[in-house]
Formats: sequence, C-alpha cells, structure tokens
Amino acid sequence: MSTTRRVYKIKKTKRKRRKRLWLVLVPLLVLALGATTYAATLYVKAQNVFNGSYDPVEASAKRDEAIDPLEDNFSILFIGIDDSDERDYQGNSRSDALILATFNKDQKSIKLLSIPRDSYVYVPEKGVTTKINAAHAAGGPKATMDTVEELFDIPVDYYVRMNFNAFIDVVDSLDGIEVDVPYEMHEMDSHDKKNAIHLKEGLQTVDGEEALAFARTRKKDSDIQRGERQQEVLKAIISKATTVGAISKYTDVMEAVGDNMTTNLQFSQIRGFIKYVTTDNGLNLETVKLEGTDSTINGTYYYQLNETSVENIKLLLKSHMNLGPTKTNSQADAAESQIEK
Repeated sequence: MSTTRRVYKIKKTKRKRRKRLWLVLVPLLVLALGATTYAATLYVKAQNVFNGSYDPVEASAKRDEAIDPLEDNFSILFIGIDDSDERDYQGNSRSDALILATFNKDQKSIKLLSIPRDSYVYVPEKGVTTKINAAHAAGGPKATMDTVEELFDIPVDYYVRMNFNAFIDVVDSLDGIEVDVPYEMHEMDSHDKKNAIHLKEGLQTVDGEEALAFARTRKKDSDIQRGERQQEVLKAIISKATTVGAISKYTDVMEAVGDNMTTNLQFSQIRGFIKYVTTDNGLNLETVKLEGTDSTINGTYYYQLNETSVENIKLLLKSHMNLGPTKTNSQADAAESQIEK
C-alpha cells in the first residue's frame, strides 16, 4: 500500500462513522418535508413518483406471511446500477452498489450494511459462486434479493433500484455539492469518455458528472475506499438538500429520481419510515462493517468475505429483526464488533 493510500485510509477511519448511501436519500427526503408549506405539492409529486416506479416481485420465501412496514420489522435492499445507453446492456446490468438496511420498530433503529460489488458469494439464480454483482445481471432485483438472503439467512422484503442517471441529476438539481477530493483524478464521464473529468486534490464544489467520477474511481485505492467516497457524497447531498435554499429544488429532485428508479414498495408503505425519522433522539442509524480480503481466483479478482464476519453479521441482523434464537453474551459481543463506531 502506498504512503498516500495509508494516510488517506487512516484519515477516513478516524472520521465519524455515521454513514449513509445516496440510495437511501429519496424515502428520507419524502418524509422530511411534512412541516413545510411546500409539502402538499411535494406529497402529490412523491406519490406519483412511487406509483410510477412500482414494480413488484415475489415475496421472500423466508416469510410465512405478508408483512406491514407500519407494524413489523423489515429489510430493504438498495441496488445501484449502471445501465447507461453507452454500455448497451442487453437485459439486466450488473449491480454497482448494494446496501442492505434492516429496520427495528421497537428500537426505532436502522442498520446499514454495505456489500462490496465483487464479493465472492453463491448466486442461486446462476447456481454458482461468483461476484455478487452478477446476480442482478442474471435475474434483476429478485435474483439479487435471493442472493443476499442466501448469504445472511434473513428475509429481504423490499428493494429500491436506481441507476447513475438519477445520481447525476440529483446533484445537478441541487446546483452541486461539496466534497474533499483526496488526490488528483482523471476519470471517464457517464458516457465512458476517458479522462473527461479532471478533479484536483482538495475541498471543492462538484457537479453531477464530477460527483459520479469521484464516487466511482478506484485507480489509487480499493472498493472499500470507493464505498467510503459514495457515503461521503451521500452526506454532502443530504447536507445540501436540507438547507433552506434547496427546498424549491425538491420537485426537480423527485423528477430525477422518478425517471430512474424501480421499487416493490408502495407509496402507502413509505409511511412505515416515519417512526424511524421522527423519534425524540433523531435518526438512530448504525453502519455495519463487512470484513474481507482481496483475492484472485482463476485469474479473476474477487473480494473474499471473512466467514467469521459474515456469521457475526447474520447474528446481528437477525437479532435486529427479532428473528431466530437469542444470542449468548459472547455472540452478542462478536456481532456488535461489526458495527462501525
């Protein structure tokens, strides 16, 4: 590891780890607007967005009966994809970002787990062990949900899938965001034009294309740091979106998202999020860390997940959703160690 990478990794590790992915932005934005005079128009807009984006899938085989987000603990898989016209995908594209979120109604809490796109896992739709991002290419959201269920042995109840066009448009609709670029970057744009984006090191305001390049690059580091940059972008989006001046831009944000999102969540079910963002103590959100190592198998790069880490996360998420037996003290300690402080 180079000196630059070590310094950057240490710097990032010391930062506060209350992280979120940009894919979670939309439902939280919808719920945050209830007290504004603009709320009525936005409510109708949000309802139209979700109704137009609704795309149901078969319920989880790990559920004996239907659940209600207003009454039950549940989970959502956020799927980020890159299916631009320039890539000329036939059918489903591979997923580029995966976040599993579990929700506990009694604790009013959310746990977020980032799953590296190159994780070496069993994909039921293909019947082979391969990169987890191949699941979406093989069978879309449902195949991806089944793969995550297989990995962590919990039901994946809902999905939200968004592509990078939404990412670019959301940032542009907010007139850019501020990020801290760790090193000089020369990156391709969303049309795959090489070196179209040039970012210098330091704190700066970036537009949608620049923000995407910043979040996607991994030339000088790894998928782990790449995920951290995506989380930094999300925090910047949330910070900008919650300013007074940004309120008038929410309609544009909704339109950007609506054209680039599908979900099996109905708008009426979105109300289930309210209890998690209106508590007296604020949003109780914890980021869970999935450990692993770089690996090469038959000449192909994979992210080899640490088996102990996977088992601990299984226990942690099952406990959070009140599934399965109660953990012993030692198991609880091991599971809690997966939470990023």
